[in-house]
Amino acid sequence: MFQQEHKIPAMEAPQDSFPVTTTVVTIHTETAVPDHIVWSLFNTIFMNWCCLGFMAFAYSVKSRDRKMVGDMTGARTYASTAKCLNIWALVLGLLLTITFIIFFVAGSLMISQTISE
Repeated sequence: MFQQEHKIPAMEAPQDSFPVTTTVVTIHTETAVPDHIVWSLFNTIFMNWCCLGFMAFAYSVKSRDRKMVGDMTGARTYASTAKCLNIWALVLGLLLTITFIIFFVAGSLMISQTISE
């Protein structure tokens, strides 16, 4: 008797005469094209050896413009070029900065040895 009191009636489908309609939403994942504009701006300000950072920034802006127009293929091409230029600007900038620091430290040590002799 206890089980009969606490039974929950099964949910049944509505008996309406209206047809059931469904809505399908298709989400395209191709619209997310990174334009690397923040990375390009960083390289333009801090790692602008041989103007690679500035060129990367220009291609990033072109990529953003193409994305706003709806040309995803052009945006992807410009973004790829900006990424490549950013990598080269960062690697070249780090190597040249480290080289200058090494030369500065070595030069300072040589000057201090010359003065002490």
